[in-house]
Amino acid sequence: MSSDARTLLLAAPVGRTELPADEALDEIVNLGDGSFLDVVARHPASSLGWALLAEGSLSAHTTQGDLSAYAFARTGYHRGLDALRRAGWRGKGPIPWGHEPNQGFLRALWALACAARRIGEQAEYERCVLFLLEASEEAYVELARTRPLTL
Repeated sequence: MSSDARTLLLAAPVGRTELPADEALDEIVNLGDGSFLDVVARHPASSLGWALLAEGSLSAHTTQGDLSAYAFARTGYHRGLDALRRAGWRGKGPIPWGHEPNQGFLRALWALACAARRIGEQAEYERCVLFLLEASEEAYVELARTRPLTL
């Protein structure tokens, strides 16, 4: 491959990635809080389930809650990366907030940023925020407004 062709390939616009429907979402909505942990256990690949666990842990405003949130959010983030790769994502490009199934991953990424900041992982916080901004500026604006770092 010539260097010109390689440059064109690398400079080509990256398409947006849309995840398939999250099977856990309907169960979470229909079963309510009482069965939430059972739903997450049945659907461990659901970034949304892990993001919700992380957000709940962050709301405790304790060291234990922050550490739990970090672990939950990191799990949701990695499960989301796996799903994104299966959907054709190649490590960069838009992950639209407006596509509902993407929201679990984007929320897990934001929760990971929040938890990392709380436990003193400033570099990880900054990487997560930058990733979120590059993936979906709309998600960043919405999450910073509705789930501020002081969640």
